[in-house]
Amino acid sequence: MTAWKVKGCLVPLVTPFDAQGRVDEQALRNLVNYLIDEQAADALIPCGTTGESPTLSHEEHMRVIEVVCEETAGRVPVIAGTGSNSTAEAIAMTVAAEKLGVDGSLQVSPYYNRPSQEGIYEHFKAIAESTSLPIILYNIPFRTGRNIEVETMLRLSEIENIVGVKEASGDILQVSAVIEGAREAGRDFYVYSGEDAVTFLVLCLGGQGCIAAVGHVLGKEFGRMCRLVWEGKTEEAREIHFSVLPLVRALFCEPNPTAIKQALNWMGVPVGGVRLPLAGMTDKGKETLREAMVRLGKASSQDCV
Repeated sequence: MTAWKVKGCLVPLVTPFDAQGRVDEQALRNLVNYLIDEQAADALIPCGTTGESPTLSHEEHMRVIEVVCEETAGRVPVIAGTGSNSTAEAIAMTVAAEKLGVDGSLQVSPYYNRPSQEGIYEHFKAIAESTSLPIILYNIPFRTGRNIEVETMLRLSEIENIVGVKEASGDILQVSAVIEGAREAGRDFYVYSGEDAVTFLVLCLGGQGCIAAVGHVLGKEFGRMCRLVWEGKTEEAREIHFSVLPLVRALFCEPNPTAIKQALNWMGVPVGGVRLPLAGMTDKGKETLREAMVRLGKASSQDCV
Protein backbone atom coordinates (compact mmCIF):
# COMPACT_ATOMS: atom_id res chain seq x y z
CA MET A 1 0.00 0.00 0.00
CA THR A 2 1.35 3.42 -0.96
CA ALA A 3 1.33 6.26 1.56
CA TRP A 4 -2.03 8.00 1.90
CA LYS A 5 -1.90 11.64 0.76
CA VAL A 6 -5.52 12.58 -0.01
CA LYS A 7 -6.36 16.01 1.43
CA GLY A 8 -8.95 18.69 0.81
CA CYS A 9 -12.65 18.49 0.01
CA LEU A 10 -13.69 14.88 -0.61
CA VAL A 11 -17.28 14.62 -1.86
CA PRO A 12 -19.62 11.74 -0.96
CA LEU A 13 -21.78 11.48 -4.08
CA VAL A 14 -25.55 11.44 -4.14
CA THR A 15 -26.93 8.61 -6.28
CA PRO A 16 -29.03 9.99 -9.15
CA PHE A 17 -32.36 8.28 -9.82
CA ASP A 18 -34.60 8.57 -12.85
CA ALA A 19 -38.37 9.19 -12.85
CA GLN A 20 -38.99 5.48 -12.18
CA GLY A 21 -36.61 5.45 -9.21
CA ARG A 22 -33.87 3.51 -11.01
CA VAL A 23 -30.19 4.43 -10.84
CA ASP A 24 -29.60 6.95 -13.63
CA GLU A 25 -26.16 6.07 -14.99
CA GLN A 26 -25.88 8.98 -17.41
CA ALA A 27 -26.82 11.46 -14.69
CA LEU A 28 -24.22 9.80 -12.46
CA ARG A 29 -21.53 10.26 -15.12
CA ASN A 30 -22.58 13.89 -15.55
CA LEU A 31 -22.39 14.37 -11.77
CA VAL A 32 -18.85 12.97 -11.66
CA ASN A 33 -17.70 15.46 -14.29
CA TYR A 34 -19.52 18.35 -12.64
CA LEU A 35 -17.89 17.62 -9.27
CA ILE A 36 -14.40 17.34 -10.76
CA ASP A 37 -14.66 20.19 -13.27
CA GLU A 38 -16.96 22.67 -11.53
CA GLN A 39 -16.54 21.94 -7.81
CA ALA A 40 -12.85 20.93 -7.87
CA ALA A 41 -13.45 17.83 -5.74
CA ASP A 42 -10.23 16.33 -4.36
CA ALA A 43 -11.75 12.84 -4.26
CA LEU A 44 -15.11 11.18 -4.94
CA ILE A 45 -16.89 8.79 -2.59
CA PRO A 46 -19.70 6.76 -4.18
CA CYS A 47 -22.18 4.75 -2.09
CA GLY A 48 -21.76 6.42 1.24
CA THR A 49 -24.88 7.19 3.23
CA THR A 50 -25.23 10.44 1.24
CA GLY A 51 -25.57 8.10 -1.75
CA GLU A 52 -28.56 6.43 -0.03
CA SER A 53 -26.57 3.20 0.17
CA PRO A 54 -29.07 1.49 2.53
CA THR A 55 -31.64 1.61 -0.31
CA LEU A 56 -29.33 0.26 -3.02
CA SER A 57 -29.29 -3.41 -3.93
CA HIS A 58 -25.91 -5.13 -3.90
CA GLU A 59 -25.88 -5.08 -7.70
CA GLU A 60 -26.75 -1.36 -7.82
CA HIS A 61 -24.12 -0.61 -5.19
CA MET A 62 -21.34 -2.26 -7.18
CA ARG A 63 -22.52 -0.78 -10.48
CA VAL A 64 -22.51 2.76 -9.07
CA ILE A 65 -18.92 2.27 -7.89
CA GLU A 66 -17.95 0.86 -11.27
CA VAL A 67 -19.50 3.76 -13.20
CA VAL A 68 -17.80 6.34 -10.96
CA CYS A 69 -14.42 4.62 -11.47
CA GLU A 70 -14.95 4.53 -15.24
CA GLU A 71 -16.00 8.16 -15.55
CA THR A 72 -13.39 9.49 -13.12
CA ALA A 73 -10.67 7.76 -15.16
CA GLY A 74 -7.97 8.43 -12.58
CA ARG A 75 -8.49 12.21 -12.42
CA VAL A 76 -9.10 12.09 -8.66
CA PRO A 77 -9.11 9.21 -6.16
CA VAL A 78 -12.29 7.14 -5.82
CA ILE A 79 -13.04 5.94 -2.29
CA ALA A 80 -15.90 3.44 -2.20
CA GLY A 81 -18.43 3.34 0.58
CA THR A 82 -18.49 -0.38 1.42
CA GLY A 83 -19.41 -0.40 5.10
CA SER A 84 -22.14 -2.43 6.75
CA ASN A 85 -23.36 -3.45 10.19
CA SER A 86 -22.53 -7.01 9.08
CA THR A 87 -18.79 -7.59 9.14
CA ALA A 88 -19.04 -10.38 6.55
CA GLU A 89 -21.05 -8.16 4.18
CA ALA A 90 -18.61 -5.26 4.59
CA ILE A 91 -15.72 -7.58 3.76
CA ALA A 92 -17.49 -8.95 0.68
CA MET A 93 -18.31 -5.49 -0.65
CA THR A 94 -14.82 -4.17 0.06
CA VAL A 95 -13.19 -7.10 -1.74
CA ALA A 96 -15.53 -6.57 -4.71
CA ALA A 97 -14.80 -2.83 -4.80
CA GLU A 98 -11.06 -3.46 -4.72
CA LYS A 99 -11.43 -5.58 -7.86
CA LEU A 100 -13.15 -2.63 -9.55
CA GLY A 101 -10.03 -0.52 -9.03
CA VAL A 102 -11.02 1.93 -6.30
CA ASP A 103 -8.34 3.81 -4.39
CA GLY A 104 -9.76 3.37 -0.90
CA SER A 105 -12.75 2.39 1.19
CA LEU A 106 -14.99 4.36 3.57
CA GLN A 107 -16.24 2.15 6.41
CA VAL A 108 -19.13 3.33 8.56
CA SER A 109 -19.17 2.14 12.16
CA PRO A 110 -21.64 -0.75 12.65
CA TYR A 111 -25.12 0.68 13.10
CA TYR A 112 -28.12 -0.74 14.99
CA ASN A 113 -26.13 -3.62 16.53
CA ARG A 114 -24.64 -1.26 19.16
CA PRO A 115 -21.45 -3.31 19.62
CA SER A 116 -18.93 -2.78 22.42
CA GLN A 117 -15.72 -0.88 21.76
CA GLU A 118 -13.96 -4.23 21.42
CA GLY A 119 -16.59 -5.33 18.90
CA ILE A 120 -16.06 -2.13 16.91
CA TYR A 121 -12.30 -2.69 16.95
CA GLU A 122 -12.58 -6.32 15.82
CA HIS A 123 -15.07 -5.37 13.09
CA PHE A 124 -12.72 -2.85 11.49
CA LYS A 125 -9.66 -5.03 12.05
CA ALA A 126 -11.29 -7.93 10.19
CA ILE A 127 -12.18 -5.66 7.25
CA ALA A 128 -8.67 -4.20 7.13
CA GLU A 129 -7.16 -7.68 7.07
CA SER A 130 -9.35 -8.64 4.10
CA THR A 131 -8.03 -5.97 1.75
CA SER A 132 -4.97 -3.99 0.73
CA LEU A 133 -7.09 -0.86 0.26
CA PRO A 134 -6.54 2.17 2.50
CA ILE A 135 -9.50 2.41 4.85
CA ILE A 136 -11.14 5.54 6.25
CA LEU A 137 -13.34 4.96 9.28
CA TYR A 138 -16.64 6.82 9.57
CA ASN A 139 -17.73 7.83 13.05
CA ILE A 140 -21.29 9.14 13.21
CA PRO A 141 -22.81 8.08 16.55
CA PHE A 142 -26.01 10.07 15.98
CA ARG A 143 -26.92 7.55 13.26
CA THR A 144 -25.13 4.41 14.42
CA GLY A 145 -25.93 4.49 18.13
CA ARG A 146 -22.28 4.00 19.12
CA ASN A 147 -19.35 6.39 19.30
CA ILE A 148 -15.90 5.17 18.25
CA GLU A 149 -14.15 6.35 21.38
CA VAL A 150 -10.74 8.03 21.23
CA GLU A 151 -8.87 5.05 22.70
CA THR A 152 -10.50 2.72 20.16
CA MET A 153 -9.75 5.12 17.31
CA LEU A 154 -6.09 5.32 18.25
CA ARG A 155 -5.85 1.53 18.53
CA LEU A 156 -7.32 1.25 15.05
CA SER A 157 -4.86 3.83 13.72
CA GLU A 158 -2.09 1.35 14.51
CA ILE A 159 -3.38 -0.96 11.76
CA GLU A 160 -1.32 -0.24 8.65
CA ASN A 161 -4.10 0.29 6.11
CA ILE A 162 -6.49 2.18 8.39
CA VAL A 163 -5.39 5.64 7.31
CA GLY A 164 -7.97 8.05 8.68
CA VAL A 165 -11.44 8.86 9.94
CA LYS A 166 -14.43 10.86 8.82
CA GLU A 167 -15.29 12.39 12.21
CA ALA A 168 -18.96 13.30 12.53
CA SER A 169 -19.42 12.92 16.27
CA GLY A 170 -19.98 16.66 16.59
CA ASP A 171 -17.60 16.63 19.58
CA ILE A 172 -14.74 18.99 18.76
CA LEU A 173 -12.85 17.88 21.88
CA GLN A 174 -12.92 14.30 20.62
CA VAL A 175 -11.59 15.45 17.25
CA SER A 176 -8.81 17.32 19.04
CA ALA A 177 -7.92 14.28 21.17
CA VAL A 178 -7.68 11.99 18.13
CA ILE A 179 -5.44 14.44 16.26
CA GLU A 180 -3.29 14.98 19.35
CA GLY A 181 -3.03 11.25 20.11
CA ALA A 182 -2.01 10.36 16.57
CA ARG A 183 0.59 13.12 16.51
CA GLU A 184 2.07 12.03 19.83
CA ALA A 185 2.31 8.48 18.49
CA GLY A 186 4.00 9.72 15.32
CA ARG A 187 1.29 8.34 13.03
CA ASP A 188 0.04 9.87 9.77
CA PHE A 189 -3.64 9.41 10.62
CA TYR A 190 -5.89 11.64 8.52
CA VAL A 191 -8.80 13.26 10.33
CA TYR A 192 -11.50 14.60 8.01
CA SER A 193 -14.41 16.70 9.20
CA GLY A 194 -17.66 14.81 8.69
CA GLU A 195 -19.75 17.57 10.24
CA ASP A 196 -19.73 20.23 7.56
CA ALA A 197 -20.55 23.15 9.84
CA VAL A 198 -17.39 22.61 11.94
CA THR A 199 -14.94 21.96 9.09
CA PHE A 200 -13.10 25.23 9.73
CA LEU A 201 -12.55 24.27 13.37
CA VAL A 202 -11.28 20.79 12.44
CA LEU A 203 -8.86 22.32 9.93
CA CYS A 204 -7.51 24.70 12.56
CA LEU A 205 -6.86 21.73 14.87
CA GLY A 206 -4.80 20.04 12.17
CA GLY A 207 -7.38 18.12 10.17
CA GLN A 208 -6.60 17.10 6.60
CA GLY A 209 -9.86 18.24 5.06
CA CYS A 210 -13.48 17.23 4.95
CA ILE A 211 -15.77 14.57 3.57
CA ALA A 212 -18.55 16.99 2.83
CA ALA A 213 -21.99 16.39 1.35
CA VAL A 214 -22.21 20.16 0.85
CA GLY A 215 -19.28 19.79 -1.56
CA HIS A 216 -21.92 19.19 -4.25
CA VAL A 217 -22.84 22.87 -3.91
CA LEU A 218 -19.89 24.41 -2.05
CA GLY A 219 -16.97 22.25 -3.14
CA LYS A 220 -14.82 25.10 -4.40
CA GLU A 221 -15.43 27.13 -1.26
CA PHE A 222 -14.61 24.25 1.07
CA GLY A 223 -11.52 23.31 -0.93
CA ARG A 224 -10.30 26.90 -0.80
CA MET A 225 -11.02 27.10 2.95
CA CYS A 226 -8.84 24.01 3.47
CA ARG A 227 -5.94 25.44 1.52
CA LEU A 228 -6.11 28.84 3.15
CA VAL A 229 -5.82 27.28 6.61
CA TRP A 230 -2.84 25.19 5.49
CA GLU A 231 -1.22 28.35 4.13
CA GLY A 232 -1.71 30.09 7.47
CA LYS A 233 -4.37 32.45 6.10
CA THR A 234 -6.92 31.70 8.78
CA GLU A 235 -8.64 35.10 8.61
CA GLU A 236 -9.55 34.52 4.96
CA ALA A 237 -10.62 30.96 5.71
CA ARG A 238 -12.82 32.14 8.57
CA GLU A 239 -14.55 34.59 6.24
CA ILE A 240 -15.45 31.70 3.94
CA HIS A 241 -16.70 29.71 6.94
CA PHE A 242 -19.08 32.44 8.04
CA SER A 243 -20.22 33.32 4.52
CA VAL A 244 -21.25 29.76 3.62
CA LEU A 245 -22.59 28.70 7.03
CA PRO A 246 -26.23 29.71 6.39
CA LEU A 247 -26.32 27.59 3.22
CA VAL A 248 -24.58 24.69 5.00
CA ARG A 249 -27.34 24.75 7.61
CA ALA A 250 -30.03 24.97 4.93
CA LEU A 251 -28.61 21.96 3.09
CA PHE A 252 -29.29 19.91 6.22
CA CYS A 253 -32.67 21.39 7.09
CA GLU A 254 -34.23 18.04 6.12
CA PRO A 255 -32.79 14.50 6.14
CA ASN A 256 -29.65 14.17 4.01
CA PRO A 257 -29.42 14.04 0.99
CA THR A 258 -32.90 15.46 0.35
CA ALA A 259 -31.84 19.12 0.27
CA ILE A 260 -28.55 18.37 -1.54
CA LYS A 261 -30.49 16.73 -4.38
CA GLN A 262 -33.00 19.58 -4.49
CA ALA A 263 -30.17 22.11 -4.69
CA LEU A 264 -28.46 20.23 -7.53
CA ASN A 265 -31.71 20.00 -9.49
CA TRP A 266 -32.22 23.74 -9.06
CA MET A 267 -28.62 24.37 -10.18
CA GLY A 268 -29.18 22.49 -13.45
CA VAL A 269 -27.43 19.27 -12.40
CA PRO A 270 -30.29 16.74 -12.60
CA VAL A 271 -30.09 13.96 -10.00
CA GLY A 272 -33.77 13.13 -9.49
CA GLY A 273 -35.41 12.53 -6.14
CA VAL A 274 -34.81 10.31 -3.14
CA ARG A 275 -35.92 6.75 -2.42
CA LEU A 276 -38.28 5.79 0.34
CA PRO A 277 -38.19 5.93 3.30
CA LEU A 278 -36.85 9.41 2.47
CA ALA A 279 -39.40 11.80 1.01
CA GLY A 280 -39.18 14.99 -1.04
CA MET A 281 -38.69 18.35 0.63
CA THR A 282 -41.51 20.12 2.39
CA ASP A 283 -42.58 23.58 1.21
CA LYS A 284 -41.03 25.06 4.36
CA GLY A 285 -37.74 23.29 3.70
CA LYS A 286 -37.70 24.42 0.08
CA GLU A 287 -38.20 28.03 1.14
CA THR A 288 -35.34 27.79 3.65
CA LEU A 289 -33.06 26.31 1.01
CA ARG A 290 -34.20 28.73 -1.70
CA GLU A 291 -33.44 31.79 0.43
CA ALA A 292 -29.97 30.55 1.37
CA MET A 293 -29.05 29.63 -2.21
CA VAL A 294 -30.25 32.92 -3.68
CA ARG A 295 -28.50 34.92 -0.96
CA LEU A 296 -25.17 33.23 -1.73
CA GLY A 297 -25.67 33.48 -5.50
CA LYS A 298 -25.90 29.74 -6.09
CA ALA A 299 -29.19 30.04 -7.95
CA SER A 300 -31.76 32.64 -8.90
CA SER A 301 -35.26 32.71 -7.48
CA GLN A 302 -36.51 31.74 -10.96
CA ASP A 303 -34.33 28.59 -10.86
CA CYS A 304 -35.67 27.49 -7.49
CA VAL A 305 -39.18 26.43 -8.43
